[in-house]
Amino acid sequence: MSGGLLVAGTTSDAGKSVLTAGICRWLHRRGVKVAPFKAQNMSNNSAVVVGPDGRGGEIGRAQAMQAAACGLAPDLRFNPVLLKPGSDLSSQVVLLGEAVDTITADSFRTLRPRLAETAYAALAELRAAYDVVVCEGAGSPAEINLRAGDYVNMGLARHAGLPTIVVGDIDRGGVFASMFGTLALLDPADQALVAGFVINKFRGDLGLLQPGLDMLGQITGRPTYGVLPWSLDLWLDAEDSLAYGRVLGRPAAPRGTDWLDVAVVRLPRISNATDVEALATEPGVRVRLTVEPAELAAADLVVLPGSKSTVADLAWLRESGLADAVLAHAAAGKPLLGICGGFQMLGRAIHDPVESRRGSVPGLGLLPVEITFDPRKTVRQSAGTAAGDVPVRGYEIRHGYVSSAAEDLTPLLTRADGTGEGAVVGAVHGTHWHGAFESDEFRRRFLTEAARLAGRTGFRVAPDTEFAAARERSLDLLGDLVEEHLDTDALWRLVESGPPAGLPFVPPGAPSPTG
Repeated sequence: MSGGLLVAGTTSDAGKSVLTAGICRWLHRRGVKVAPFKAQNMSNNSAVVVGPDGRGGEIGRAQAMQAAACGLAPDLRFNPVLLKPGSDLSSQVVLLGEAVDTITADSFRTLRPRLAETAYAALAELRAAYDVVVCEGAGSPAEINLRAGDYVNMGLARHAGLPTIVVGDIDRGGVFASMFGTLALLDPADQALVAGFVINKFRGDLGLLQPGLDMLGQITGRPTYGVLPWSLDLWLDAEDSLAYGRVLGRPAAPRGTDWLDVAVVRLPRISNATDVEALATEPGVRVRLTVEPAELAAADLVVLPGSKSTVADLAWLRESGLADAVLAHAAAGKPLLGICGGFQMLGRAIHDPVESRRGSVPGLGLLPVEITFDPRKTVRQSAGTAAGDVPVRGYEIRHGYVSSAAEDLTPLLTRADGTGEGAVVGAVHGTHWHGAFESDEFRRRFLTEAARLAGRTGFRVAPDTEFAAARERSLDLLGDLVEEHLDTDALWRLVESGPPAGLPFVPPGAPSPTG
């Protein structure tokens, strides 16, 4: 068979990514050869994939997570177009893993036909190779101002004849209005592909919700395929919705007598914030994303994460007062970690004629390195060791490189070729490697040292925490939720047979898209 399904949403962050992953895991467990697909993703949270030519390329991290749900290694075709916002007005375009351009809204219109052609070709290849391809939409299909050039939502569904389900987040409120409105704003040909709905993040008595589901079915002629409950355990591999002040996950009680409090600065253009999720899997470690200087002052460990716009975010750090809080934290001898863009900020100077084009700007001066940006982007998987014998794996996505460093600089890591990576000066640590803390032994050693530097003598790492196993448990939970709470027989009929015939039109509808 060559089945397919499009998971669309009433809004961004409605649950498309997790529902897609859950359906993928459900199908995978049934023995179906299934793959994920997102024609275009807009996210600074990306994963490195080794392409067929041996070079590293980028796809959205959600598609890498969905690939794992399918039991697959990531493939560049799973997310052929990735837009990485560098500001409110421009984005870097990554096409089949390779950064090819930086665009504005106006220039995007010119490039869009090429992007759509690439996306359609990738989907065709996947449908020829797999039994089922589960596609994820982007934003909402009812963004009627963008419909004429759409190749991600109903444009994709129309092109490939995909049955579509619309997921709505009930936690936001107004879910019935948003689902009805999403359908009613589509033109007749698009509506004919929308088979039904899924409610996400429900808490409470399902009996109180049922009358609304029944009425929605009556006025739209479409069923609700199920209601997914709210689950606090679904927080790994988040896209770009990490909230201010939120503690990641549900931290388990400490193995010792002390907690370790970690404050992660939520930069305006934060990238790969999922780096800190590995820290949050450890018992006794509380990880919070914040923009409050006071929370940095109270933290044991402060993390400066990656950034798509290092120089601009460094300026914001100074303007917000957070830079002073970071400097005070370091001056107190408490541990500080910079990852990729955060590492670059900790240096003496940044020379950037590429990303911000602001030339040379002073860094925070906490590490004896200078960073220079190169037009060629480094995208690769990396492996090495820490402390001589601790294996570490990670990945790199960056334009900046260390162009100058003190001769006696102590590296944080050692690459497989024996060269140093990153830096350590006292309690200040920095590395360009994303994903390094998913290496269990390295994470434990780092947190043990961070606790010592912070004076948390009663903190103990757990010897049995495995990040990869935690990720698998999360994917299995998604599959369980789909099996237990959705009408999987009806979903399978959609996948196997396509959109049901005779779905009614819901007025007023939008004009047919052109262009």
